[in-house]
Amino acid sequence: MDMNEIKEIFFQECEEQLAELESGLLKMNDGDRDPETVNAVFRAVHSIKGGAGAFGLDDLVAFAHVFETTLDCVRSNKLEPGPEVMKVMLKSADVLADLVTASRDGGSVDPSRSSGLVKELDALANGEVPHAAAAPAPAAAPAAKAAAPVAAPAPSDDSGFQPIPFSFDDDFGGEPESATPTFDVSFKPRRELYAKGNEAALLLRDLSRIGELSVHCDMDSLPSLDDIDPEASYFSWKLQITTDKGEEGIRSVFEFAEWDCDLDIKLRSEADVAPAGEEPPMVPVPFDLSILDGAGEGTAVDQAVAAAETASNVVKLAAGAAKHEKKETPAAAAAAAAAAAQNNAAAGQTIRVDLDRVDRLINLVGELVINQAMLSQSVIENDATGTSAVNMGLEELQQLTREIQDSVMAIRAQPVKPVFQRMSRIVREVADMVGKSIRLVTEGENTEVDKTVIDKLAEPLTHMIRNAVDHGIESPEKRAAAGKDPEGTIKLTAKHRSGRIVIELVDDGAGINRERVKQKAIDNELIAADANLTDEEIDNLIFAPGFSTADKISDISGRGVGMDVVKRSIQALGGRISITSRPGHGSTFTMSLPLTLAVLDGMVVTVAGQTLVVPLTAIVETLQPEAQNIHSFGSNQRLISIRNSFCPLVDVGRILNFRNIQANPIEGVALLVESEGGGQRALMVDAIQGQRQVVIKSLEANYTHVPGIAAATILGDGRVALILDVDAVVAASRGQSLKQEMSLAVAG
Repeated sequence: MDMNEIKEIFFQECEEQLAELESGLLKMNDGDRDPETVNAVFRAVHSIKGGAGAFGLDDLVAFAHVFETTLDCVRSNKLEPGPEVMKVMLKSADVLADLVTASRDGGSVDPSRSSGLVKELDALANGEVPHAAAAPAPAAAPAAKAAAPVAAPAPSDDSGFQPIPFSFDDDFGGEPESATPTFDVSFKPRRELYAKGNEAALLLRDLSRIGELSVHCDMDSLPSLDDIDPEASYFSWKLQITTDKGEEGIRSVFEFAEWDCDLDIKLRSEADVAPAGEEPPMVPVPFDLSILDGAGEGTAVDQAVAAAETASNVVKLAAGAAKHEKKETPAAAAAAAAAAAQNNAAAGQTIRVDLDRVDRLINLVGELVINQAMLSQSVIENDATGTSAVNMGLEELQQLTREIQDSVMAIRAQPVKPVFQRMSRIVREVADMVGKSIRLVTEGENTEVDKTVIDKLAEPLTHMIRNAVDHGIESPEKRAAAGKDPEGTIKLTAKHRSGRIVIELVDDGAGINRERVKQKAIDNELIAADANLTDEEIDNLIFAPGFSTADKISDISGRGVGMDVVKRSIQALGGRISITSRPGHGSTFTMSLPLTLAVLDGMVVTVAGQTLVVPLTAIVETLQPEAQNIHSFGSNQRLISIRNSFCPLVDVGRILNFRNIQANPIEGVALLVESEGGGQRALMVDAIQGQRQVVIKSLEANYTHVPGIAAATILGDGRVALILDVDAVVAASRGQSLKQEMSLAVAG
């Protein structure tokens, strides 16, 4: 693995750490004071800083260090994370994410943003916060005046106990203690420390940044060349560090390595101080010190670090030579295999796989499904009894194919949490720009959906969030005048429903001003001046291309680009979007999307000589209509009676213009379906061919958008079949033209 691959892994881990940081800060912003939440936030920034230092990303390291210092004040109860403090923390998380992106993509971040936040973070760390946010100063116990200085206790991230804030500069009524304590540190890495990507040299370098450090490297355990184990750890270090950070500060350096090493920290008393000239000798340095960064070139620390790096390289080179020259015995090979197996078990059961490989696997599974269907079709045509050994084998193949497909889909399934967390930043940024106070509430963040769907959700959700903040939520003054909480709320939820994922965006704003929307549509010549539209039809006008109710163009809105993009993006995913709004109370945008864009279970039907596939998740039941259950309604509407209730009967062939006259329902089959926002409808088809698992092929990518059709597939006999867009057909049955749908999509 070369350095570029390692760096790519680092940036992938940064994404995970940033997500953890965002999640923890949002919990803290909501009042969560759980020590583990604070520690998780601190560890995320600390991990990013440590990795960035290894790759020389100086800007990222510098900012993360200041951020980490302020978080440490919160962690040690020196700083109360009140609203003003959390506002700075959230902005700092945004800048940290931008710095990570810039480091990965080669861009840059506006220095004024980062430098301004550095000053704010420094001010918070120094106690320069509003009185309401500052932590009350604890009263000193009288007995403490005569007490000797002691080291601050070590933090325990997992125990729940908080470190006691202590300063050697506290006024105890006498002269302040000027002596800085010295600690003796014994550090011996274990095999696991290196297996997890940690490096002793980097730990020593970080330790040198918190105080004056002297280092002795013990190499007495280094075996002969023939006996070297390339994965073992042979060196240990005796350290002396003089620091005002206390034992807590020393342990924080080893925070992520403490479980993979033998670490002992003792406060040195005056009696323990060695006379001058009796300190352990420094290890000689065999190469130029100018290549090192850290706490000054040519210092004792640099020498020890250089020695550690050199010794480590010697071990690796020697191990390689030993393996090349030494022939392993069977017993040695077995022992090595057992050790490797043990290490693998301890390392965890997760791996990182390039998404392109998973996509290729998905495509191959799709081809497997098609070929399995073709074989089954061929056997059915040539085996009337259906009892041959080949037929039975194909049934087993079908079951195995389904299991493989489900397993591959599970690999691609990911929670929507990363996308939802990204929206928090957008809400904060846009709310600051328009001078509003808005809180984002999320639910169902762990709802899983195919990664392809997740990747394409970010753009439409971004437009919807910006629209809700800019247009939906009123200003604090208007909300207060209307008797509302000056702080607006946007609620973003995700849930599974009938084999699909449903995402709802709800705001408690003013709702849609239908009179204004209608007038704007008339002014833009989108509708006739005398058009008689329902409330739902008026609401849907905001999805028209070029439509905007903004009075002036700004950085946020007014250019007529936004909600039409949302609709096209959702339709491209095979989904639908609907709106419900109550003036004065807010609006709800509901998106219904497929869980995967690869494979679906469908009912193959025939309509006017055409073969269609109806998604099985939309079908409630199938019916054979009888004459006494069919009722006419109006000039061309029909209802079907189902268990003492009436349901509209929709001729799919007529809706899709496959035929000019309505078919006789007695001669066909009715599919009772349920759609988002349209309730139940009975779709009338000519015949049912069977139930199949089909591979989804995009029409928009290979042809163009077809109204009423979601996608296409290849059947077992090689024919192309169209996958029905049930929601579009139901909408058309309620009077919405499919041609209008297509014209809006093409115009956008």
